[in-house]
Amino acid sequence: MKNRLVRGIALTGTLALALTACGNDGNSAEGEENGLTEINLGVLSIAPSAAVQYGLDQGIFEEHGLDVTLTPGQGAAAMLPAVQTGDMDFAVGNALSVLVAVDQGLDMRILTGYSHSYAEGDDINGVVVRAGEGIDSWSDLENQSVAVNVLNGQGDLTIMEAVSQDGGDPDAIGLTEVDFPDMTAQLERGNIDAAWLPEPFLSQALAEDDFELLGHPNQEVIPGLPTMITFTSGSFAEENPEVVEQFQSAMDEVLSSAEEDPEGTAAALAEFLDMPEDVASGVRMEQFDSDPRVEQLRTMVELMVGYGFIDEEIDLDSVVLQ
Repeated sequence: MKNRLVRGIALTGTLALALTACGNDGNSAEGEENGLTEINLGVLSIAPSAAVQYGLDQGIFEEHGLDVTLTPGQGAAAMLPAVQTGDMDFAVGNALSVLVAVDQGLDMRILTGYSHSYAEGDDINGVVVRAGEGIDSWSDLENQSVAVNVLNGQGDLTIMEAVSQDGGDPDAIGLTEVDFPDMTAQLERGNIDAAWLPEPFLSQALAEDDFELLGHPNQEVIPGLPTMITFTSGSFAEENPEVVEQFQSAMDEVLSSAEEDPEGTAAALAEFLDMPEDVASGVRMEQFDSDPRVEQLRTMVELMVGYGFIDEEIDLDSVVLQ
């Protein structure tokens, strides 16, 4: 199968534009080539996207009748309008962002799980602090400056709840936005007191004696939390049920195969992000699994309502297609 990575597509539409967009350009798959249904799949330029590259390399999508074009996006929030207007048929993105969009009125369907935190052991993200400075428990984050990559995301949601469960006041945390690559330096300089770091930044920070792990907030709050899911628009799902079923079936095989073949997935990562294979083989991946883990999503929705991320409960039974 061809891996046609489309670069430079204009994804400048906003959520408001997506809500008012009309026309039917995105309500059906692009067409067929050599008996395969052509689809456009939005992905992020991050390590977990190696799973879809693996699926392309192994011909899994083709086996399920799909000719896939990968289109890079800047995040789920940026890809949502593109999915709604039909520039993308499907996308892989952050579950929380998709649920926020649904709360704001965007008609989206979650099709499968994709990547997940580990329910126990070393997780794929964690909160790091300076060693020996007295921040030893979640409640110690009260009145401390804590860096996340974006406010109202999975990072601050799980950190606030971890602090609350430990008897602290989540409203007393000084949450601030810092880009992941800059967090360690800001922590070292004392500009922040704690940093929520994903891999590979987490392992890099903990390799230095100056830093220590406070804990894994996902495991404290929602063990096995879905970090990314696959989604499409409600209109596409309703008008293309067979293509949706093909995609769900393909993703099930892609993710289970990628999880069972870490060496092959590392090779796909090296190809996808154009990195040395020895470096790619050392990157700790999230857990790949097509199960959307609705119960964990339900818990996340409850926390999102409680902390004001969304206005009201979301009916996941109507949003998640299984």
